[in-house]
Amino acid sequence: MKNTSLNVRAAIISICMLLLFLGIWHIATKPAQTVPVAAAVGADAEYAALMGKTTDSASSKGNGFPTPAQMAITFKENLSDPFYDKGPNDKGIGIQLMHSLARVGMGFLLACLLALPLGFLIGMSPLMYKAFDPFIQVLKPISPLAWMPLALYTIKDSSISGIFVIFICSVWPMLINTAFGVASVRKEWVNVARTLEVKPLRRAFQVILPAAAPTILTGMRISMGIAWLVIVAAEMLVGGTGIGYFVWNEWNNLSLTNVIFAVLMIGIVGMFLDAAFARLQKAVTYAD
Repeated sequence: MKNTSLNVRAAIISICMLLLFLGIWHIATKPAQTVPVAAAVGADAEYAALMGKTTDSASSKGNGFPTPAQMAITFKENLSDPFYDKGPNDKGIGIQLMHSLARVGMGFLLACLLALPLGFLIGMSPLMYKAFDPFIQVLKPISPLAWMPLALYTIKDSSISGIFVIFICSVWPMLINTAFGVASVRKEWVNVARTLEVKPLRRAFQVILPAAAPTILTGMRISMGIAWLVIVAAEMLVGGTGIGYFVWNEWNNLSLTNVIFAVLMIGIVGMFLDAAFARLQKAVTYAD
């Protein structure tokens, strides 16, 4: 009952904050008198068109930054038919998200296949931890944008390069958390298993894994967040399909409302991915 009351109050506060934000947005983007920009040329004319300051009434999308009403229309237009396909540069938001999620899923799965067993090995062996630590510390901070040119040069396929970049950037939090979780298992439990002559493989699955599962899931949750960040940046560079390409394409089409719509969709999908891993983490965490 107490948790339900807390959730209700938190929801009310969140709604009030959203309404306040929308009110400020509406006031800040109210139409105002503009200076004619018909004489603008080149880059200035493109920027004026992007910001909706064109004098052409047929193409005008508003005065400056889009209003909440204009964004509502954009949401309705994009979500009314999210899976349309009218060619390489004109696909619905649903198709773009599916391509991005497929790449994220593949790269994340490859990261799991490497990070989980290697993390177990490092966590159970102080010698292996010291041997691998320099490589982890050097490779972990490298930006995904730095990996992309190398991936494109060696793999020569933009889609597979994106998957590789997701893999190489999301593997480190999972690896580190798995090693930490395994190394932090109470020694008494491991010693009891040894006393009972439990075989190493069974000891790993029945003693160490359940105890380290919350920490491992935390690493996977962080890795998924990084993977979703990386794919957006990667798709903006390599093009083709995906939500990152959608953002860049709409920017080139001078559609700021669609850019903002895509940014919000990226955040919403990321929130659902994080919520899914939060549920998994809660499911494997023992209550005190």
